[in-house]
This record gives sequence, structure tokens and C-alpha cells, in this order.
Amino acid sequence: MDDAAEYQKLRRNMQVAQGTSEVHTGLQDGISTVVYTAEGEELTINCEAESESSGQRDQWSRGVEFLFSCIALSVGLGNVWRFPFIALENGGGAFLIPYVIVLLLIGRPVYYLEVIIGQFSSRGCIRAFDMAPIMRGIAYGQVYSTALATTYYACIMALTIRYLVASFSEVLPWTYCLVEWGKSCVATGVTAANDSSIVQGVSSAELFFTQTVLREPETLEDSGLGTPSWDLVLCLLATWVIIGTVLSKGIRSSGKASYFLALFPYVIMIVLFIRAVTLPGAWQGIVYFLKPQWSQLLNPHVWYAAITQMFFSLAICFGTLVMYASFNDFNKNVHKDVIIITTIDSLTSILAGCIIFGILGNLAFETNTEDISQVVKGGAGLAFISYPEAIAKFKYLPQLFAVLFFFMLLVLGIGSNIGMASAVVNVVKDRFTHLPHWLLALGTSIVGFLCGLVYMTPGGQFVLNLVDFYGCTFIALVLAIAELLAVGWIYGVKRICSDIEFMLNVKTGFYWRICWALVAPGLMFLVLVYMLFSYEPLTYRGVEYPADYYMAGWIIWGLGVLQLPFWALVTIFQQPGKTFGSKFRMAMQPTANWGPLQTQKFEAYILHRKREADFKSPRGGYLFDNIFG
Repeated sequence: MDDAAEYQKLRRNMQVAQGTSEVHTGLQDGISTVVYTAEGEELTINCEAESESSGQRDQWSRGVEFLFSCIALSVGLGNVWRFPFIALENGGGAFLIPYVIVLLLIGRPVYYLEVIIGQFSSRGCIRAFDMAPIMRGIAYGQVYSTALATTYYACIMALTIRYLVASFSEVLPWTYCLVEWGKSCVATGVTAANDSSIVQGVSSAELFFTQTVLREPETLEDSGLGTPSWDLVLCLLATWVIIGTVLSKGIRSSGKASYFLALFPYVIMIVLFIRAVTLPGAWQGIVYFLKPQWSQLLNPHVWYAAITQMFFSLAICFGTLVMYASFNDFNKNVHKDVIIITTIDSLTSILAGCIIFGILGNLAFETNTEDISQVVKGGAGLAFISYPEAIAKFKYLPQLFAVLFFFMLLVLGIGSNIGMASAVVNVVKDRFTHLPHWLLALGTSIVGFLCGLVYMTPGGQFVLNLVDFYGCTFIALVLAIAELLAVGWIYGVKRICSDIEFMLNVKTGFYWRICWALVAPGLMFLVLVYMLFSYEPLTYRGVEYPADYYMAGWIIWGLGVLQLPFWALVTIFQQPGKTFGSKFRMAMQPTANWGPLQTQKFEAYILHRKREADFKSPRGGYLFDNIFG
């Protein structure tokens, strides 16, 4: 609405239609007209569609495509690459119990909440915060963090392609030792499986990764990052060509691709699991992974690791789920989908953990190492060291299994990266609707490739570790707390439950309400406090960074988190009120056109809110009413 005074009156009268005595709705030329009569005044609201005059938005060709796309997004490198090394760093079984508890108290409730918001509003993650405009900076920070994650996930995919090409060699290059690696090298080929002369050493798979593929320095102090490796640059280029091609086809094409992206990796994982459990010493590693260590439940660092891993594993609080759900049919019952996706995701993480720790148990057996946690270094290298270890021990056709495995890893990376890159593309598309989709996909791919060149340098893994912590993990935790406060307390648990009832015709149970309002934000806040009080300078492989890199890390973090106060101030001063207090109060309220994007459903929603205001009186104080009302 153009007139500021009329807009202010609209916002004042429209919120929950309090005090409204009569409502009339109509539809003409694709514009919904809602007429309120309140306190003797008549107020006409013209609500045009959010992105198109018809109120339509692209949708999945079939409802099941949303399920498979979310599986492809969530079940990815976070499960096969990140989960095992996070578990390795936190004591195996000591990490597993907190992870499952966090899944039930934070992961699943937040996943359901974000899917509901996206489906109800049919908006991308930025415009979804029309429910609480003052908190829109959360979405901008999440998109920023997602963009950073997209760049380094593409780096992992580039390394995967490098290994995929190497897998076509007559002899797998990580199965034997080179002279320049020294006498401490332990060949991982099947012929070296029972060499009793080895006392302790470093596996050839690890040396191949660090010395041949990465050319990694011991520190960044003297050599710096170095120049990008041309072979890895070509692999990175191939990665972005794949991502850009899929992105350019739009949501319907990526939905069809999701069938393969979601299902194929399990075929290879089952084969690898069978092979892993038959290796000598494998069960020692699996027991280390699955055996609970109850005393560690009181270790706050383990809970911090479990919560941050949950963000990566389920892809919550990055804006991608809201974006995917926005393409759903408005009345799709997503409750079952959420239960299926979160269960499959966690079981996949456990399956990947069993494979990895089975291999680590075997590696400890062969290198005469008693402490499994010291067998191999953590970080991104785990997927490119331990998995090749298993493949090297296949007596028959190891090259075939190497090709299948790294192709599987590539597929997992594509599934995750398409979701993250799509979130970034759709944010730009929602803002600049006149730009063709293929041009946005091309621009995203070019920028992603150029940013990814830094990871292709010898010191690239140092940078990846830095961006992973400051640009993703740290930012995600802060913005996730803010998101739950925005939805649970500014917009309100009571209202989100009312929206769910309007959309799905189901009541929301106390489990979801309590988790959204209290448990999830409370646990995350405690972990954040612990993280801040116990903060120590970040290291990679036990090596500290130069001071300039820490400064860069904090700048990366600040650019993400400061989106919240910046956009809050912008939103407040955009309001038409005369005083700061009135502007602030209006910025806390949903926008005038908040609700379903489809015109007819929006009209029905206005009437639904009117009936809610007429027949439901507050119960108890605000806190009690917000959760249980």
C-alpha cells in the first residue's frame, strides 16, 4: 500500500484482526481485496501476489520429489565426511548418545519448523521472515553462511573427482609407497596386509593425500597458501560445470535428479559396510564407535560438537529447507516426510560411522596402534584416507570399487551442493525476478569457482578448516538461536501452531511446542555460552594459524552475524511510524501480506485469524499461553 498513514492503520488493524466486527473478501484481476469494518471505520486491503500477479510459484512435479530432494540435501558429505571425523575427535561412542538426544530435542523439531514455514508462506528464506521483519537479518546471515559452505563443499567434490580419475589407474596410486615418503610409510595394498615387520608408521593413503594431491605444508608461517594446483583447478571447474548445469534447469529438473542422488549412494555404502566388517580388527573400531561412555554426557564440548554436527547433517538453519519446502503443495502433509528424512539421515550417519571406524580398527591393527583415535588425522582428509584404505584391501577389482565409491561421494556432494546453491540462486531470483534462471545459475557457478580457487592451493585445507568454523559452524549456532527466538517468541509458537492447523488441519503436540519454545533454544544457548568461555585459537592438525588468519576468520564471522542488527535497523527505519517506539513495534509484527501466497488461501487465512481472535481467549500469562494456548 502506497500511503504511509493507510499502511500504518492497516498494520494496526490487521494484526490478528483484533476487534474486527465484520470481514468481506473478494477477488478481481488476480488481486485479493479484504474489507474490514472495525470500530465504525472501513479499511480496504489490496493484497497482490508476492512474486507474480497470479500468486503462483514453481512446484515439485510430484510430492515425493520433495522427500528425495531433502534426503539428497541432508544425506551428503555431512554424513559420510564430517560425521565420522567429528565422532573420531569426540571419543566415538561418547559422541553418539548426545547426537541422538540432540536429534530428538533440536534437529527434528527445527527441521519440521523450517519446512512448515517454507510450505505455509511459499516464500524463499528471506521473504519467509515477513513473519517477523525485524529479524530478517537472520535469513541474510544464513544465506551468507550457505554461500561459504557451497564454496568449500565444491572443494571436497573437486578432490573427489581427482580421486575418481586416479581410480582408473592400473594400480591404485595410494596403495604403495614412494621413495620420497621415507621408511615410515606403510603400504595399504592387499599385499601389505600382514607385514609383521612394520612397527608403526604412516599409511601410504595418508601420504598420497597430503603429499601428492594437496602438497600440504606443515604450517602457513613460511610458505603461505601457495599457488593453486592446476589439476585440482580443472577438477574444481568440472565440479561447477556439473552444479551449474543442474541449477540452470530449475527446481523441476533437480527434483527428477533427486531420485538418483538420494538412492544410489546406499548401494555402494552397503557394499563397503560388508567389506569393512570382514577386515581384521574392524570390530574393535566399531565397538569403539558404538560403546556409550556415559561419563561424557557431562562434557559440554561433546554436546557442542553434537549440535553443530546436527546443523550440517540435517542442513537446518541454512535457509535451504525453507526454500525447498516453499515449492510444496500448500496442503502437503510434511509431518511424515520430516520423520522419514531425519531418521534416514541419522541412520546413514551411524552406518557411515560403522564403515569408517571398522576401517580405522583395521588400520590400527595393521600399524600396531592401540589408540584408534590416533590412527589417522581428522579433517577433510578422513574421507580421502580411510575409505581408500578399505578399497585398497579388496582382493578383486579394487579399481572398480574405487570408481564406484568416489562416484558415490561425488553424487552425495552434488545433492548437498545443489540444495545450498539453489538457496542462494532463489534469494537473488526473488529479488530480481526479471533475470532469467540460467543467468543466475551461470553467475553463481562462476563466482563459486573463483572463490574456490583458494582451496586448491597447498594451504587450502587450512582455509577450509577456518571457513568451516568461523563462517559456518559459529555463525549457524548464533543465527539458529535467533531464528528460534524470532519464530517461537516474536511470531509466537501459538500462532505457528494455528498456521499449521489452518494448513494441515492437525493439532500440534506439546513435544513440538516445548522444543520450539524452550528446549532447543535453551540447549543451543548453553552450548554457545560454553563455546565462548572455552574458546581457544583454532588449529588445523594441531598447528596454529598466523595472526592475520585469525583476524580474517573473525571478519568472516562478523559479516554473517552483523546481518542481524543491520537489517533490524533498516527494517525499523523503513516503517511509516512517527516515533522510534512505534516503528519498532511495527517491525516486530508480520507484514500486511503475510500468509499463504495463493490468493484464495490468503483470504481464507484472514478469516481463520478472525475466528481465532473471536473464539480463543488467552490462557494464563503470555509464556504459558504462547506455548500451550
